[in-house]
Amino acid sequence: MAQRKGCLIGCGVALVVGIGLAVALLLGAGKLLDIADKTLLDPKVYEAVRIGDPELEVRAKLPSGDSFVKEALKDGGPAEPTGSTCAWYLSSTDNSSSDVLRLCFKDGKLADKAAYRMK
Repeated sequence: MAQRKGCLIGCGVALVVGIGLAVALLLGAGKLLDIADKTLLDPKVYEAVRIGDPELEVRAKLPSGDSFVKEALKDGGPAEPTGSTCAWYLSSTDNSSSDVLRLCFKDGKLADKAAYRMK
């Protein structure tokens, strides 16, 4: 009888731990998909926008860029132009020569573009 109780308790603990791990994996996968939706930019879109293009027009072509990885994407890049607001994206292609694509806006226009490898 004691062995049965021990087995039942052990199985119950294993079940709870297993469910916890499954939930953690689902939440982690959700976070990764969230990052992908908000930070991946097709290099063709990056190449197509030009300095001086209206900010609203350019932003309409971009994902939000609003993600907790934004701080990591800033590392290794050139200084932000004074008075501008920048957005950082990961290149969506695997064979890209640069990992990070940065676009900066000032006075309602695209003011600067930079492509660089993430540290």
